Amino acid sequence: MPVTDSSAANVLYDCTMFPVDEIVQYPLPGYGAPTSISFSPDDSLIAYLFSTDQTLYREVFVFDLKGGKHELLFTPPDGGLDENNLSAEEKLRRERARERGLGVARYEWVKMTSIKRIMVLLPAGIYVQDTDARPELKFPTASCLPIIDPHVSPDGTMLAYVRDNELHVFDFLYNMSKQLTYGANENSLTHGLAEFIAQEEMDRKSGYWWSLDSKFIAFTEVDSSEMPLFRIMHLGKNTVGSDSQEDHAYPFAGSVNVKVRLGVISAAGGPVSWMDLLCGKEDQAGNEEYLGRVSWMHDNVLTAQVLNRKHTRLKILKFDIKTGQRKVILDEEHETWINLHDCFTPLDRVPSRSSGGFIWASEKTGFRHLYLHDIDGVCLGQITQGDWMVEQVSGVDEASGVVYFTGTLDGPLESHLYRTNLFPDSGNPLKVPVKLTQGNGKHMVVLDHQLQRFVDIHDSLGSPPKITVNSLVDGSLITSLYEQPVYVPRFKELQLEFPEIIQVDSKDGATLYGALYKPDAARFGPPPYKTMIEVYGGPGVQLVCDSWINTVDMRAQYLRSKGILVWKMDNRGSARRGLKFEGALKYKCGQIDAEDQLVGAEWLVKQGLAKAGHIGVYGWSYGGYMSAMILAKFPEVFRCAVSGAPVTAWDGYDTFYTEKYMGLPCENESGYMESSVMHYVDNIEGKLLLVHGMIDENVHFRHTARLVNELVAAGKPYELLIFPDERHMPRRNRDRTYMEERIWDFIERSL
Repeated sequence: MPVTDSSAANVLYDCTMFPVDEIVQYPLPGYGAPTSISFSPDDSLIAYLFSTDQTLYREVFVFDLKGGKHELLFTPPDGGLDENNLSAEEKLRRERARERGLGVARYEWVKMTSIKRIMVLLPAGIYVQDTDARPELKFPTASCLPIIDPHVSPDGTMLAYVRDNELHVFDFLYNMSKQLTYGANENSLTHGLAEFIAQEEMDRKSGYWWSLDSKFIAFTEVDSSEMPLFRIMHLGKNTVGSDSQEDHAYPFAGSVNVKVRLGVISAAGGPVSWMDLLCGKEDQAGNEEYLGRVSWMHDNVLTAQVLNRKHTRLKILKFDIKTGQRKVILDEEHETWINLHDCFTPLDRVPSRSSGGFIWASEKTGFRHLYLHDIDGVCLGQITQGDWMVEQVSGVDEASGVVYFTGTLDGPLESHLYRTNLFPDSGNPLKVPVKLTQGNGKHMVVLDHQLQRFVDIHDSLGSPPKITVNSLVDGSLITSLYEQPVYVPRFKELQLEFPEIIQVDSKDGATLYGALYKPDAARFGPPPYKTMIEVYGGPGVQLVCDSWINTVDMRAQYLRSKGILVWKMDNRGSARRGLKFEGALKYKCGQIDAEDQLVGAEWLVKQGLAKAGHIGVYGWSYGGYMSAMILAKFPEVFRCAVSGAPVTAWDGYDTFYTEKYMGLPCENESGYMESSVMHYVDNIEGKLLLVHGMIDENVHFRHTARLVNELVAAGKPYELLIFPDERHMPRRNRDRTYMEERIWDFIERSL
């Protein structure tokens, strides 16, 4: 759908209207909306992070639901967070969380009886801000010992945090801090911190958990002493020595993982009670390799989800925190793999049982759905069903017997909030869930504590994010919290156009969704056009959906403005389509996914959209791997490729991700060989641009270096763009702009 604003449509297009540095500007057009939205403990206020000047610098605001007014609650007295005042550990955590926010990056409400209060972590230390008082620096941080991952206790009286690899608590009532754990060391033993694998691959950012009554804290002890260190040199620095290198306990596929113990300690201090669990222990044959999730249930029952090394078996363990004794309450197996999720939800009471239970989500039918279990893990019935998936449990009203969740019932390109019965009636078929969100597209929701209202963050291809407060009874609008026009200023100035969503069938008949960005025919004439295909292709990601994020894909829009047709498509193996669609990738990385992308390219040619012989591909990370692989495997179709931070051989990537999809190297030697870009280097005929940060601690620069060696050996030309001081994705505006200039120059010369 083209921009219809007459003033924009009648302007003679000028290349300078879309300078290349527009690609790297954050936030993206329309994404300056409030983020990190939450209700106050009494549900009278809604807090959020927002930048009044539409930059990455954010402050804390509140919206008074009764008065309908927005007010600034907290602004950093010292300027807050920036990229230069963080410790090395905090920078790495931000990298793994893909966090770019400055000023205030996160806050938490502090539950009090009569005072509305938030906690904010800044480089200077922990601040506490009451709604009717000045901000107070409760205790400062030390530059050499930063405060990591602070969380307020459920009762609001204490704050837990990690400092110098040890777990501490701060008592708000007495303004006193106390260290709880001891024995950690800088190199190989930590308490309360999530290990690299948990942060990067498991979506588990924390290594400790408050009990529901605030009396205990469960925490991890991570031992990496048996794992060889991988050294990264800062070759772009002017100095040498210890400050120009860093060592990481990085678990390469097939090698050992860290050992993780789970302990429980009183918030008042005292001895640690160790649970009967040791993940990563070699003589367990990998049956309990990974600690995926930890959750407290009522009555101080602690649970842990553990995965085997092959990702085909997950157990939920229940612990007696006094003795550490364990009981398996759920044991699930699937021959494809088991995806971790956050749908485990404790319940206070379940029908026909004298105690509580929990909601669990399983993909045993091929799609993730909710099931009701009692406290001992007995399944009491299915809550949802169908050829669609539940994404998150948003809230539970036990008294009314209702569960709220988000899912894909209305299609895999959308996400909506639904309500259904919590307690299934075994004598009757399941009712169709009731949809509570309105308008096509993606809906992210935040429910209030009393389960009366919800905040709806809604966007679509044709609409940037808008935020409303709605009734949980019927989804009706209560009030608007934030709205913006469809044609936000940058959208209008740059003459962006909404992409078109298209369906293509794979060779075996699976429906594949693509997004098409067409050049302006009035300027560039009718198709076919030179074409660039944007690819990711890996598991856990969906590129094509009914979301504004696709409309403001700035590189795609920039290329379109240059007369290049841009196409992106989600191949088999990508997310939100069910386990069969995703699991088609198993043991076939770089094969079935690349073949689907070929189908997409051939479809573009058959439709007369793409100019045969002038098709290129670009991507980053798994997409960088796919770009290089596609160029090498299909030289007759693809003319050039931009490969950013590629995994070029899976034996050089981490255990958790690689072995889930490719198995162990010793058990799948041929699969690892056939999935390596190096295996196909001799086939390359097109132009290749490799882009990589030299201190990337996720996909090491070693991947690109190994590929370069093979290219040299095969006598194949290549171009190399490196950033000595950048990690997995360039963060500095200067570097990002330079990168986009070089990428466009390459495409213009090569396509």
